[in-house]
Amino acid sequence: MDITPGRTGPIYATVRAPPSKSYTHRALILAGLSNGISKIVGQLDADDTRITARALSALGVRILWEDNLITVNGTGGKLIASDLPIDIGDSGTSMRLLTAVCLLAQGEVTLTGSARMQERPIGPLVEALNVAGASIRYIKTPGCPPLVITGILKGSDISIDGSISSQFISSLLIASPYAESDTRIILSKPAVSKPYIDITTDMMAKFGIPVSHPGPLVWSIPSHKKYLPTTYTIEGDYSSASYWFALAAISGGEVTVEGLNPKSVQGDRRLLDILSDMGCTISWSRCAADGCGAVTVSRTKALTGIDVDMSDCPDVVQTLAMVAALADTKTRITGIHHLRVKESDRIAAICDGLTTLGLSVSATDDEIIINPGTLHAGVIHPNRDHRTAMSFAILGSVVGGITILDAGCVTKSYPEFWEVFRKVWKTGELC
Repeated sequence: MDITPGRTGPIYATVRAPPSKSYTHRALILAGLSNGISKIVGQLDADDTRITARALSALGVRILWEDNLITVNGTGGKLIASDLPIDIGDSGTSMRLLTAVCLLAQGEVTLTGSARMQERPIGPLVEALNVAGASIRYIKTPGCPPLVITGILKGSDISIDGSISSQFISSLLIASPYAESDTRIILSKPAVSKPYIDITTDMMAKFGIPVSHPGPLVWSIPSHKKYLPTTYTIEGDYSSASYWFALAAISGGEVTVEGLNPKSVQGDRRLLDILSDMGCTISWSRCAADGCGAVTVSRTKALTGIDVDMSDCPDVVQTLAMVAALADTKTRITGIHHLRVKESDRIAAICDGLTTLGLSVSATDDEIIINPGTLHAGVIHPNRDHRTAMSFAILGSVVGGITILDAGCVTKSYPEFWEVFRKVWKTGELC
């Protein structure tokens, strides 16, 4: 994708947030474990969510996927082991959330994935499950997929390190109602990206399983329960909406994003507060069409840098970095060590990309410092990482002369991104 020339003036636009990827993944799994027929309304149709649906189908869940509706015939927690390995591709969410769920299958399940997936850590989750009755073994590299999963989930007290991925905790939470005894999940280290755990427990409650959270590092889940069939509507995705927030910030214009829940537990909504601290104006209204929330981001004064811990909202770190690239002062982003093991090494991706475009950027394992400077044209290779491609596209819309290689990788989470981007970039008007 060649982004030439850059926009020389403010951009004014209204866009619709795509459905949440995180909510769609979880809705599919919870519906698949329920004891009846569930309806998922307004799902995200993207590579990752399709992977979760295919994996559940391989485990015996009957799924009918239509344009704006998924009908799921739940199994009541009784899954069937697939005769063939289940290929998770690049979907880390699918791999981690399904690892504990596969213990509910009668027989042995093999989960595999892409070359990058086979480098991503899953050891703490496997170790915790093996202590709790599983017998999971690694096929290749210890601590990483592919996995052969068998055994049971006994429940009781399960200790796990939460500092690598919140998805480890979410995996345990989702499977625990079908454990042999009540479960307490106890973190040996605090969780990163905790709002994603809140999404999981919120959705579990909607599907009939209450989860108590008696302490900051403890969750309690009752056993011998079954998820109830539910009609669940997927809310808009703040992670994907973040690119349009950033577009308003860097262009000095005004962008309204419709279809968002102003009371959402999604951690990435915090980007709005961060942009406000950097000089943007944030305002909320209601969509006339459906009554959902609409947020407008605008900027009329200079952007200033910020010092911010983003351990709870990792998926918008790259988006913020693009805004920081055009700020008048230095930005320091901390709490991001877990970005090293995402779809790519996202700390390296930010540093390499912004350096290629002319900025002075430095990083450690847990922070990035972005210094103000003059940006110029360049080529960005996202290494199959959708968030790298989309964030640098937003920066390119103003800088110009930027080429994004492997632009198709955005189908992982936001298949319509380039279509929306072209409309906004070329016209700067309502789309």
